[in-house]
Amino acid sequence: MNYMAFVFPAIRGVQAGRDYYVSMVPLEVIPRIFQFSDENLSPEDRSQRVLKRSRIPEIRDYILNNPDSYVFSSLTVSVDGDIQFVAAGERDSYLGYIEIPMNARFLINDGQHRQAAIEEAVKRNPSLKDEHISVVFFRDEGLLRSQQMFSDLNRFAIRPTKSINILFNSREESSVIAKKVVERVSVFKNHTEKEKTTLSNRSKALFTLSAICTATEELLKGIDKDAEAKTDLAVQFWTQVASHIPEWSEACSGCVKASELRRDSICTFSITLIALGYGGNTLIKESPGGWEQRLSALDGIDWGKRNPIWDNLVFINGKVAANRSTQRAMSSYMRSVMTGNTGGNDV
Repeated sequence: MNYMAFVFPAIRGVQAGRDYYVSMVPLEVIPRIFQFSDENLSPEDRSQRVLKRSRIPEIRDYILNNPDSYVFSSLTVSVDGDIQFVAAGERDSYLGYIEIPMNARFLINDGQHRQAAIEEAVKRNPSLKDEHISVVFFRDEGLLRSQQMFSDLNRFAIRPTKSINILFNSREESSVIAKKVVERVSVFKNHTEKEKTTLSNRSKALFTLSAICTATEELLKGIDKDAEAKTDLAVQFWTQVASHIPEWSEACSGCVKASELRRDSICTFSITLIALGYGGNTLIKESPGGWEQRLSALDGIDWGKRNPIWDNLVFINGKVAANRSTQRAMSSYMRSVMTGNTGGNDV
């Protein structure tokens, strides 16, 4: 070629009758060639959604905090310029390299937030510059084609549930602790839904992993212990709580069907677990040597849905309202019961 060009090793493939190319691109090069320039255009004139800059620090820190284990899927890019594929040989007609003019325009169809985060991560940790990310190159066929590509690439994307994210996550302390708590607390062990964040009417589970994780995070918030000690404390707390909520044991033993308990009581609701964790946090901080005895305040609680005390705490106009407002109200109420600011017999 008689002009300046980017050269990348590549594999040529065919989709829908069109050639495309997969290459490994150094992270250092990513911000130099891939730019997002649609931000000032109207929605119908853009080929991408507007870059949400608040997402970038989270992705950037994921790279920086996990330099030995971060994982990224491919960027998908359309090239408004000539792409020349040079095969490695006659036998390797699909293996070779691509040459793209440096004045070509690169349009990110999928991965703009990864691109922006990579740029910031490399600035903070220059040693990342020689690592690679796979990039899928398509020829740019205009705005309508680019918009359709964006739609198609995201059409079948389904965000995994919070529960399954926790189940597969061995990196974050809260997820690790939650999984150990489920295994070690008898009422949780065989009665926790580990993939879904909601329970069907026929489910035999009482709790969801996501609710247990969030509730345990509330329980351990601000407690200065190592992960093992936090886990032991959480196991001890939830085991003690279970001893004061006989409905849990009845369902676990088969005396009451899980579906019936969920139908008639709020004691297995996510909003209730989180409120128990919130109240337990205050209880443990106030009485680090005697919080177990103070959990007896739970004995007098009527967990039935018909108890009018749950109006505006769990139910709004007769329907469960697990929003921030009711969660705060329910958590504050449960804390007051557990710490003795109101009598358990009043509920």
